Amino acid sequence: MFRNISQTASTSEVPAFLQKGKRTEYQRTCRLDTDNRQSVTHVIGTTLKANLSRSAPPSSKFFSVNCTPNVQYSLSPPPQETSHLSPLPLNPNSALLISMSRASQSENDSKLSVQYYGTNKEVIGKAVLYLTAIEISLDVDADRDGTVEKSNPDKGSWKWGPNGHGAILLVNCDSETTYLKKPDSESDHISKVSDLKDMSLMVLRTRGPAKLPEGYKLTMHISQGDAESVRVFRSKSSKVEKNMLQNLFSSFTKDYPLVLSREVLSQEVPYLGGEGELNFYVEGLRFPDKDFDGLVTINLSLLEPICDGIPETPIFTDKVVFRVAPWIMTPNTLPPVEVFVCSTKDNYVFLEEMDNLVAESGYKLNVCHEYMNRGDRWMQDEVEFGYIDSPHQSFPVVLDSPRNRGLDDFPYEVLLGPDFGYVTRVAKRKNVSSLDSFGNLEVSPPVTVNGKEYPLGRIIIGVAFPTTTRGRNMTEVVQEFLWAQKVQKPIALFSDWLSVGHVDEFMTFVPAPDRKGFRLLLASPDAAYKLFKGLQNDGHGDAKLFDGLKDEKPVTVDEILHDETLRSENNYVQSCIDWNRDVLKRELGLDEDDIIDLPILFKLERDEEDGEERRDEEDGEERREERERRDEEDGEERREERERRDEEDGEERKEEREGRDEERREEDEGRNEERRDEQEARRAAAYYPDMVNMIVLGKNLGIPKPFGPRVNGRCALEAEMCSLMEALGLKCTFIDDFASYHKMMGEVHCGSNVRRKPFDFKWWNVEF
Repeated sequence: MFRNISQTASTSEVPAFLQKGKRTEYQRTCRLDTDNRQSVTHVIGTTLKANLSRSAPPSSKFFSVNCTPNVQYSLSPPPQETSHLSPLPLNPNSALLISMSRASQSENDSKLSVQYYGTNKEVIGKAVLYLTAIEISLDVDADRDGTVEKSNPDKGSWKWGPNGHGAILLVNCDSETTYLKKPDSESDHISKVSDLKDMSLMVLRTRGPAKLPEGYKLTMHISQGDAESVRVFRSKSSKVEKNMLQNLFSSFTKDYPLVLSREVLSQEVPYLGGEGELNFYVEGLRFPDKDFDGLVTINLSLLEPICDGIPETPIFTDKVVFRVAPWIMTPNTLPPVEVFVCSTKDNYVFLEEMDNLVAESGYKLNVCHEYMNRGDRWMQDEVEFGYIDSPHQSFPVVLDSPRNRGLDDFPYEVLLGPDFGYVTRVAKRKNVSSLDSFGNLEVSPPVTVNGKEYPLGRIIIGVAFPTTTRGRNMTEVVQEFLWAQKVQKPIALFSDWLSVGHVDEFMTFVPAPDRKGFRLLLASPDAAYKLFKGLQNDGHGDAKLFDGLKDEKPVTVDEILHDETLRSENNYVQSCIDWNRDVLKRELGLDEDDIIDLPILFKLERDEEDGEERRDEEDGEERREERERRDEEDGEERREERERRDEEDGEERKEEREGRDEERREEDEGRNEERRDEQEARRAAAYYPDMVNMIVLGKNLGIPKPFGPRVNGRCALEAEMCSLMEALGLKCTFIDDFASYHKMMGEVHCGSNVRRKPFDFKWWNVEF
C-alpha cells in the first residue's frame, strides 16, 4: 500500500497545463506534525512543500518517507546516492515536495508519512499527512476556436496575433427587448435566455469527493476596477437543457443568478462533487477607453478554514483573462447590407433617385421619416455603423455622435434592438462643434505601411491645424474612445478649413481591381481648373454651370477662369488638401498612383456660425426663440439668486463678489472676442455639388449631380467623373441633391449612411 521511493507522475496522468513545463508554478507550504494528525486538501496541478527539519523532533538525524500510490514526492535538495531502504540524512534545509496525480474519490483517501530517526537510527517520531485531492479548473475559450477547452495553459493571459491566445468578451450593448428597451448591459439580470449568446461562456470544472472537506469553499472574485467592466452570471443547473419545457423555465431570471458585479466583488460558488461542470456567463459592460485597456481578470479561489472567528485563507487561485472586443468601423470596400436616408418635406427627388440606386444595387433602403428625424436630414452626421466580434457571436453596433440634433433619438429608438448594439460618448464640453458629427469620421481600407499591416484599415478624423490655438476639434471623449479601440489606429487630418469641417467633403475611398484594392479620391481645385481651361481652349468658354437650375444664376467657364478672387481662394483650398494628401500618403503607405484627383471647386465664405448650425437653418425661428426664452429665464433666475445672497451676506461680501463678477465678465469678453474672431474667419464650402461626397454601394457610386458646363449635350464634370471611375469598373449614378442638400452645405454622403458586412479578418489576429 505504501511506497518509499522518490517519484513523479507520468505525463498521461497530469493535467494539460503541467505538461508544458509549469509543474512548480503554484507551490504551497504545508506543515508536518509528529504530535497531531494533519489533513490537507491538495489541488491537482500544484505542489505542497513541507520543511522536514522544522517539524522534526529534537535530536533527529535521519528520516524516511512512505506514501500511498496516488501520492508522488521528491526531495529538495536531492539526496546523495543511497539505498532506498535506508533512512536519509536530515539537513536544515531539507524539503519535501508533494503532488498527486488524480482526484480523490473520498475525503482523506491518500496518505503520506515521514518517520524520524536518532543518531543510531532509532525511531523517535512520525508525522502523518492525510490528503484529499481535488481537481479545479476555471476554463474559457483561450484558443479562440469557439469551444471552452479544459485547463488551457494560456487562459490567464492575452497575446495578440494568429498564434496568440486569450478569451474574448463582448460588450452586451444590444437589447433583447423592443418595448421600454435599453442596452442589456444596463440590467443586472437576464431577462431572456437569448441574451446568453451575447455573453462569453466560462466553465468551472471540478473533480473530487462528493463534497469538500468541512469548512472549505470555492469563491469567485474580481477587483474593484474590473467590476466596472464586467458582470458574471451562473447557471443553476450543470446539465444541458434538452426538454422544451425545461428551456421555457430556464428563461427566468432565477435560473441565472448574478455572481459578480459592481456591488458584489466576491461570492461563494457551488462545488458539485464527483466530476462536475458549472457554466458561468460573462457579460462585458463597457468598451475600451482612455481609463480601461480592455483586459479583465476573473479569479477562483479555494478557501481553507482556520478556526471559528478567523477568515478563511486562500490556498489555491485559478484565473482567466478576457479582452473586451473593440468597436470596429467598416470601409467603403466592404459589401453593403442596408442604406439609411431621411425623408423631409423638400427631398422627394433625392429620395426617389436614391431608392432607384439602392434597388438597382440589390440592397435595402431604410427611410427615417419626419416624426423621427424632426427635420434633421443629415443621417451620416448622426451615426457611424460598426460591429463587434468574437468566436461565438458578432453583431452590428451603432456609434451615436454627440451632436444631439433632430435625429438624436433615431439610433436608440430605431436601431437598438436584438443583436443590434448601441454606444455613445457624451461630450465633456457644452458646445459641441460641427467636427463632432460623423461626416468627420471615416476609415480606410486595409493597408500596409512600411511593413506594418493594418488589416482592418485606419480610422480617419478631422481636427484643427496642429499649430492653431482657436480652431475646432472633435471632442476629446470621442477621440479617446476611437484611439482606445486599438485595432484601427486613427489618423488626424486638417479639416477645420472647411465651413462644416468634415473629412468627407474632400476625400473618400472606392474599390479597385488592382494595386491595393482601392483608390483614394481627393477633391482637387487644380484638376477642376485644368478641366475648365481645356474646355476654354476647345472653344467652350461660354458653357454654363447651373444652367436651368431654379433660383441659381448660371456661371460660364470663362467667368470662372477670369475670377481672380475665386482662383486665389481655391489655391488656398488646394494647399489644405495637399497637406492632407501628404499625411494620407505617409500614414496609409500610398503612392501617387493610388490617388485620383476629382475636379471640384470651393469658395470661401464668412463663417459667422458653426457649419453644423448653418445646416439647421431649416429648423426655423421657433426653436431659436425657445432657446432664447429659456436663456432669458435662466438669466433672470440667476440675477434674483445673486440679489438674495447679497442681502444675506452683507455689503463686504457683495463687493467681493462684484469684483469676482467683473473679472469673470472680462474673461467672458475675452472669450467672446476670440469666438468673434473665429466666426469672422473665412472657411470653404463646395462651389458646385461636391462629387467626392458620394455613397459607395459595391461597384455602384451615387454621386452628387454637379450641374457643370454642358458640352455636346453632356455635363463635362459628369463625363470626367465617369471616365475616371469606369476605368476601375465602377458605375456612376448622378443624384440631384442641389436644392435639398447642396444648398444646405451637404451632399449625398452627408444625407445617407450604409451598414456594411464585417471584415472576414478577425481583429484578435492583428499583430502589435
